[in-house]
Amino acid sequence: MNEPTGSRRDAASTLFNLPDYRVIDAADQPDGTRRVLVESLAPPGCPTCGVISERVHARRLQTVRDIPVAGRVRVVWSKRRWRCVQVPCPRRTFWESTIQVPRRARSTARLKDALVGAVVASGRSAAETARAHGVSWWLVQAALSAVAVLLPPVDDLTVRRLGIDEHRYRSVRWFRDDDGAWKRFEPWMSTFVDLDTGVVIGVVDGRDSAGVGAWLEERSTAWRARIEVVAIDPSAAFRRAITVQLPAAKVSVDAFHLVKLANDMVTKVRQRSSRDQHGRRGTAKDPAWAHRLLLLRGANTLTPAAWTRLERVLRTDDPTDEIGAAWGIKEQLRRVLACTDVDEARNEKMRLGHYVLVAKMPEADKLFDTICAWWTEIEVLITTRVTNARTEAANTTIKNIKRTGRGFRNPENYRTRILLTNAAKIAA
Repeated sequence: MNEPTGSRRDAASTLFNLPDYRVIDAADQPDGTRRVLVESLAPPGCPTCGVISERVHARRLQTVRDIPVAGRVRVVWSKRRWRCVQVPCPRRTFWESTIQVPRRARSTARLKDALVGAVVASGRSAAETARAHGVSWWLVQAALSAVAVLLPPVDDLTVRRLGIDEHRYRSVRWFRDDDGAWKRFEPWMSTFVDLDTGVVIGVVDGRDSAGVGAWLEERSTAWRARIEVVAIDPSAAFRRAITVQLPAAKVSVDAFHLVKLANDMVTKVRQRSSRDQHGRRGTAKDPAWAHRLLLLRGANTLTPAAWTRLERVLRTDDPTDEIGAAWGIKEQLRRVLACTDVDEARNEKMRLGHYVLVAKMPEADKLFDTICAWWTEIEVLITTRVTNARTEAANTTIKNIKRTGRGFRNPENYRTRILLTNAAKIAA
């Protein structure tokens, strides 16, 4: 039975599966690769007048980088130079181009898509991806940069709740100043996260009010007006930038970092008590040092056995009762932050202030001063329950990106990788 074959590709072209191309020839090479000769299927239109050409002026062979197809391949395109037959058209001849291999390109579009997918979706490093596909690192990075340009502008995103947090971009650096003294430099970056989706929408240098404020100032007036709540760590620099650029937004301070401050207070009191009692730092034979992590656990998470150990520590290694007082202040702060009503929280805060006043410890006084300085933001936290949890989760993803890439030297490439990885999470 005879069938029309005009609309069907031959078997080799079907297996190779390069859109808009057909396989002319294929041969094994001495190095173990295969040389695949292809040509485009349809005559192109003239770039100037748009008329489809039907006359071939010349041919040349062009090597094109492509994805591995059942092993490494060397793709050679039999590229045609076409003649424009339109008399008024000033362009007499032109080289053909396709969607897979645009003008001046030396790689197929499907190769670039595979490179981007390997780095962004699969989480591989650019160097590893380049080695696996037999291309240069520069080609992988160029493909990533080209895709990053297609990301939607931040002003087009509807963001109601914003999270801001900092992370260390590179390891600590040391340099000499003009006087020859060594100075420490910590390269920080600040990230902006949509708390409704957990997506990173911006990354800026530094963790001061200037960088954060400049990024917010670049946003449109309508975008800034939609922001209702901003969650931050207890950072005066972030709060200053938000107050100036987002005057209508409420600021919520993250409860995790407040509890961490309380845990740090307990640790400092324990260390001071050990020095005063033993004349040295704590060691494994001291119950307070041996159970130092137990002191940092929340009371509601302690098992009966843990309660017994905690009571034994405070009874045997806390002669001044200062460690127990610090632990009680820490737990009272956790009760303040667990409140769901502002009036209830204010009552618990008064009780916290009483505990601090009775304890008469500089570490506790400093903690309570911080709570008072951030009380307005704590009330916003209690009423809205907006935290920086998704911002911290985004920072964990960023740390994994840095580990995979073994660090980054170019901040722009670093930002590109972060934004593309988060965009891929939404697409998935």
